[in-house]
Amino acid sequence: MKGEVIAVCISEGTGTAKENVGHGVLRVDWGLEGDAHAGDWHRQVSLLGIESIQKMQAKGLNVVEGSFAENITTRGLVLYELPVGTRMRLGTALVEVTQIGKKCHTGCAVFQQVGDCVMPREGIFIKVLEPGEVNTGDVIEVLGA
Repeated sequence: MKGEVIAVCISEGTGTAKENVGHGVLRVDWGLEGDAHAGDWHRQVSLLGIESIQKMQAKGLNVVEGSFAENITTRGLVLYELPVGTRMRLGTALVEVTQIGKKCHTGCAVFQQVGDCVMPREGIFIKVLEPGEVNTGDVIEVLGA
């Protein structure tokens, strides 16, 4: 199974929309360099499919890659169907799915701006097992559990 990286997004604060910077470095036990969510925990990097963003656009919302605070926007994979423990090659890095969806905290800036958030339902979180780089246009290869 393969997908594609559509955007690589970071932000300086948590709970806010992220900016597509097109390129990133993934570090073991950290996540995406320069992003507020990076750190030594199980939700180092977040992913959301462009298909999920397009569902919200179809409802008339003005949202783009990074609007839901995801680090990596993908195409071609149903992310939330990948089981925890699934390993993927993301750019040149090796990563592992650690969580499917999440509970949004009260007062999330993303929810306030958009009125809904697909991240709790359709976003996933990964940890970095082997370092590497990720760029817009890179292939995402699902390797299995």
